[in-house]
Amino acid sequence: MPTISQFPGYVCTLDNGLTVIHQQTPTPVITVDVWVRAGAIAEPTPWAGMAHFLEHMIFKGTDSLPPGSFDQVIEHHGGVTNAATSHDYAHFFISTTDSCLPKTLPCLADLLINAAIPDDEFDRERDVVLEEIRQSEDDPDWLGFKALSQLVYQNHPYGRSVLGEPSNLLPLVPNEMRCFHRALYQPHNMTVVVVGDIERERSLDQVNAAFGSFNPPLVYPQVTVEAEPPIVGIRRQEIELPRLELARLMMAWIGPGVDQLRSAYGLDLLSVLLAGSRSSRLVRELREERQLVQDIGSSFSLQRDSSLFTITAWLEPQHLDQVEALIGDRLSLLTSRPVSEVELSRVKRMLCNDYAFSSETSSQLAGLYGYYSTIATPNVSTIYPLQIQSIQAEELQHLASQYLSPYHYAVTILRPAYDGG
Repeated sequence: MPTISQFPGYVCTLDNGLTVIHQQTPTPVITVDVWVRAGAIAEPTPWAGMAHFLEHMIFKGTDSLPPGSFDQVIEHHGGVTNAATSHDYAHFFISTTDSCLPKTLPCLADLLINAAIPDDEFDRERDVVLEEIRQSEDDPDWLGFKALSQLVYQNHPYGRSVLGEPSNLLPLVPNEMRCFHRALYQPHNMTVVVVGDIERERSLDQVNAAFGSFNPPLVYPQVTVEAEPPIVGIRRQEIELPRLELARLMMAWIGPGVDQLRSAYGLDLLSVLLAGSRSSRLVRELREERQLVQDIGSSFSLQRDSSLFTITAWLEPQHLDQVEALIGDRLSLLTSRPVSEVELSRVKRMLCNDYAFSSETSSQLAGLYGYYSTIATPNVSTIYPLQIQSIQAEELQHLASQYLSPYHYAVTILRPAYDGG
């Protein structure tokens, strides 16, 4: 087994418990990316959607930063900022230059530590989030994936939409969000990543000054996360949608979490091998040769507790049963016949090149380090190419047998609704 390669950055823990990762690179752009273990899985069930809603409210200012002033500061200094929330994390970043960092970094820290969550802004921003949900529900692929996730994860909060539901969001009050924020946006729960052309000592001094003082944490409702048991048999649901031109066949399997990273990376290989490129098996056979689908793709999503492997096909409704049966047959083939060295080498090359292309800029590196620091440890962020290159055909055969059973999976089918007229 390959060992973990040397991590190119510097990792330390400040006196208050905050993790800081620094890497000096030649690029003049400096990215500061702050990752918080405050994603959707940290929400009490009645507060579902709170983490994403809080991401919006963070930008509504503090006692010293009125709403909108943070964006003005960043734009005045020629920088960019953005944020995102997932099940496992929320993160907030700025990209700027060395000379502008002393002006912009304290503002980012102020937002994250001292978010005011004003009452009037709370009501207005809730309407924005509710509109975001309404717009998402106009997307059949989003609706299908949401239904599939609920079918797969019937115990774990990975089955909940990160956006939440109106029935949960409407009763929320600002004090509940302030409690959620003060409980989770604490140094032991955060990682600050700094990547760019700035020396380590100056970087650490600025982070220490900006993130040196936190408000005392508040206690919020206890959250219990249950492990999701394996899928037994085939879980099936069909949904009819109006104005749907093509049916969707959406199949899913539960994979390992970060405690089994090598197995997870093997499933990443299998995802690309099956339907991750034009030359992959299912794309070539079902789209190009048999023309049974308009398109087909696969995805592997690594998550902290367990991962999700999906295959999605866009096709005419009359081909649904045949395509599902063929996919099951091709999965069985993976368990009975090793992948050829030529095919395996091609897929490995694709994934390693993609990793290289996605870790070139300061923002990409900061995101990579922050992500792995949040769901695992920073040093494993660099092992991906080494692990991918070392996986052998027999190991993939075993992983397919263990995780991609044609007899144990979840499937959501979207069909066009016909009025019968």
